[in-house]
Amino acid sequence: MKKIVSGLLITSLIFVLAACGGGASKKSSDDKTLVVGASNTPHAQILEQVKPILKKEGVNLKIVKYTDYVMPNKALDEGELDANYYQHVPFLKLEEKEKGYKFANVGAIHLEPMGVYSKKVKKLKDLKDGSQILLSNSKSDWPRVISIFVKAGLLKLKPGVNPEDATFNDIKENPKNLKFKYDLDPAYLMTAYNNGEGDAVVINSNFVVDQGLNPMKDSIAIEGKDSPYANIIVTKESNKNNKNIKKLVDALHSKKIQDWILKKWSGAVVPVDK
Repeated sequence: MKKIVSGLLITSLIFVLAACGGGASKKSSDDKTLVVGASNTPHAQILEQVKPILKKEGVNLKIVKYTDYVMPNKALDEGELDANYYQHVPFLKLEEKEKGYKFANVGAIHLEPMGVYSKKVKKLKDLKDGSQILLSNSKSDWPRVISIFVKAGLLKLKPGVNPEDATFNDIKENPKNLKFKYDLDPAYLMTAYNNGEGDAVVINSNFVVDQGLNPMKDSIAIEGKDSPYANIIVTKESNKNNKNIKKLVDALHSKKIQDWILKKWSGAVVPVDK
């Protein structure tokens, strides 16, 4: 009798352990639910438009919203997400280098031009000597900011420096002695602008649009459409061939969604098809 009871207990334990192991396993490519992390604006809004398209493809899209630039990659790495949608390639490469992530870029979706905003001057060239420029503490944003000021003729880089890799140490000429303060959380920049901090604030369009401003009209300078900083869909390297993620990217590249993006943001968010 004891042997029978012991056998039953061992069998039960095996089933329990198997169940626990199954719960911790990675999501299957056949899973009907696709969990995607995204910044609130415009990423999550764009994904909401994709939901009906994916529904017809048999995929239920679940959107998890984030207000920072750290947690979406952390959640993806820990298996809480199937993919995320909020970052550009330079940011992704920096995250992989610093944190050891093994991620894959599975498609560029749109560009959010980075702009300069000010309550003190109407044009970038009107900044006075010694003006303070506030910007993100995200290193991947620094070349974008520097490029805007280089194109405006306010900065010159050292010979041979690739603008996409430029840091503030690569500035050769700064005739107006502009002071760049680059230790602020990206999510705080709109607050800094609204409070009138600094002489100008460089802000990514997703935060600006979220506050009801139009980057094309309200900025004093903005990136051109030739910017290499398109926002991408990212997943784990081991999951890059997931059929549902491919359906997501295809839907985001559809004419219906790209037309909707252009109409919704009037050029403040620009769709790409690669």
